[in-house]
Amino acid sequence: MQVSVIGLGYVGLPLAMEFARVGIRVTGVDVSPARVAAVNSGQSHASDVPNDKLQEHVDAGLISATGDFAAIKDCDAVCICVPTPLRKSLDPDISHIVSAVNEISRHLAPGMLIVLESTTYPGTTEEVVLPRLAETGMKVGRDFFLAFSPERVDPGNKKYTTRNTPKVVGGVTPACADRAAALYRRAIDTVVPVGSARAAEMVKLLENTFRAINIGLVNELAIICDRLNVDIWEVIEAAKTKPFGFMPFYPGPGLGGHCLPIDPLYLSWKLRTVNYTARFIDLASSVNSNMPEYVVHKLTDALNTHEKSVKGSRILILGVAYKKDVSDVRESPSLDIMALLYRKGAKLSYADPFVAELTLIDEIYHSYDLDEGLKEFDCVVIATDHTAFDYADVLRQSRLVYDCRNATAGLECPETCELIKL
Repeated sequence: MQVSVIGLGYVGLPLAMEFARVGIRVTGVDVSPARVAAVNSGQSHASDVPNDKLQEHVDAGLISATGDFAAIKDCDAVCICVPTPLRKSLDPDISHIVSAVNEISRHLAPGMLIVLESTTYPGTTEEVVLPRLAETGMKVGRDFFLAFSPERVDPGNKKYTTRNTPKVVGGVTPACADRAAALYRRAIDTVVPVGSARAAEMVKLLENTFRAINIGLVNELAIICDRLNVDIWEVIEAAKTKPFGFMPFYPGPGLGGHCLPIDPLYLSWKLRTVNYTARFIDLASSVNSNMPEYVVHKLTDALNTHEKSVKGSRILILGVAYKKDVSDVRESPSLDIMALLYRKGAKLSYADPFVAELTLIDEIYHSYDLDEGLKEFDCVVIATDHTAFDYADVLRQSRLVYDCRNATAGLECPETCELIKL
């Protein structure tokens, strides 16, 4: 068996590794020449894929990469793992899917299985992908097979990986579902079939909409608790002692990453096309997207108590990745916070052990070396709670610390420092 994975990003490369692990030859296709060259030289850009393991599969001839879509013509199956961002108008941008499918249709061979893994709105597989493949004259479920299987990658998660996270599969026809399930059972521990591709598409959106709405709820509760002079973190810790009927979610400076800020809006957009308003989704999105402004507003008040204005203040942002212990800065709320502070005239620096360089509003920043000390800063904002940071030392060295992640929980704050929390 030979499989092609289109898109060798944080989803595609780990998937390719799992196929290679069980002896399936994988041809990766990517439009980035730099990424193709890196993979072929055994250099991983995905934090969950070690260089030595990738090199082992490359040397064994189990993984290779190319920018030429013609390489898929000899493959038994093709997995599409391309980005699906939102446009500035908050409409889905499925141009990468369309481009990949157009290339696949040029090289579609009898018996080939096509699986879309990219997160998208319900109906994409049947309404967008299928018609383009059917233009070849081949019939789905007989001449070629088409399914959707949502990616469930959680970068940096050491417990749940591509291999042991159950894989949902939905086919356009029963035969398509069977073929797709058989493929994934070769490499994934558990496969969960559903009745249609549309159901599988909806599964991913339910998962991330559930999280986004609950995070929106707890973010609003954080604001409410601040107004009522109640510690939201204490409230959550106490509430989660209830052994039933409650699941803890935690507030933060906003949502980041490729999934949570985007996926629910795919569903909201689709529902608008059938004249329905997804009120919960839109409200949660509004609350979450406004959290960076809330952070800056509260930070402004805190600086005022120190007789400082934001303009001219030296502010260090601890962590710019969208979540702890990863290097991914996509949609990171830290970037929004920095942009807001920049426009107010703050003198910004950031420190992140996973992000050496950052471009923000046409300026290039380099990660600050914490060994140089924190005395020069008027405020330190803990925006991403990387485990590598010594938070006790941050409190000892700083005059004002704004903890957006409760990273300083249980630590004693010296009298020389004021600690405020989200």
